[in-house]
Amino acid sequence: MAKPKAAPIVENEHVKELLAIMRENNAPTMRNLLAVLNQVGAMERQLDAAVNELAAMRRELAEAWEQSHPVKTALQNAVKTLEKNVATLRERLDELKENIIGGCKNAVAAFKEKGISALDNIARFFKVKPLLENMRDTLNDSIKHDDKAIARIEAVSAEYHEAGRHVGNIGRAMMGKEAVQDVKPVGKLAKALEAPFRAERSCFVSMKKSVEAAIGSLTRLEERAAERKPSIKQAMQTFNEQIAQAKKDAPAVERPRPAAAHDR
Repeated sequence: MAKPKAAPIVENEHVKELLAIMRENNAPTMRNLLAVLNQVGAMERQLDAAVNELAAMRRELAEAWEQSHPVKTALQNAVKTLEKNVATLRERLDELKENIIGGCKNAVAAFKEKGISALDNIARFFKVKPLLENMRDTLNDSIKHDDKAIARIEAVSAEYHEAGRHVGNIGRAMMGKEAVQDVKPVGKLAKALEAPFRAERSCFVSMKKSVEAAIGSLTRLEERAAERKPSIKQAMQTFNEQIAQAKKDAPAVERPRPAAAHDR
């Protein structure tokens, strides 16, 4: 039974509540947070597109060729593998969403306790960069795997056509005709075998761009928080300067003079 489709992250109640608070208080970090949320939404749509495309391929395979055809079996196995890749990314994306929603919930609680100043360093509520980096690495690996699979299929197809061209040219030579030098493009069979890998690659390349954009937005959130947060060294320097200035401004205290000899 297929897993029910989760609601987009921007429709979550905790996310909407935090965005409303930031909007009402003109929080300068809202733009970067909204960018992260939009990028997560893009990942959801891209993954849904991959699921739909693979489902369509599965339906086409059910109708194409006889059941025992080796090409049909190879394609069915390829689609199954790609579906597992998509399922793994779906789990990572669900985990990412849960962490972001939890961060929004904690940020709202902090605002209610301490006011808008609690959102100055809003990046501290979202510990999701390692998850995004892991997703980026997984996508990179999958894209490389797809590239290798496509290259192998095209290499075999080229060898097949090259062999066929040589055989054909032998026959042409015997008939006194010139040899054919043109290399045929990838055939229909090779294109059919490549289709699942090209579909996944297209989706994962788009998704990788969204993941990298989300990492960039989170980095900007962290940098903004670092700009607003004074360092311990700066705080100590300011404190020492205040003490030194206070000493300068304090009125001088006269020391009692030693008593004269006749006063003893």
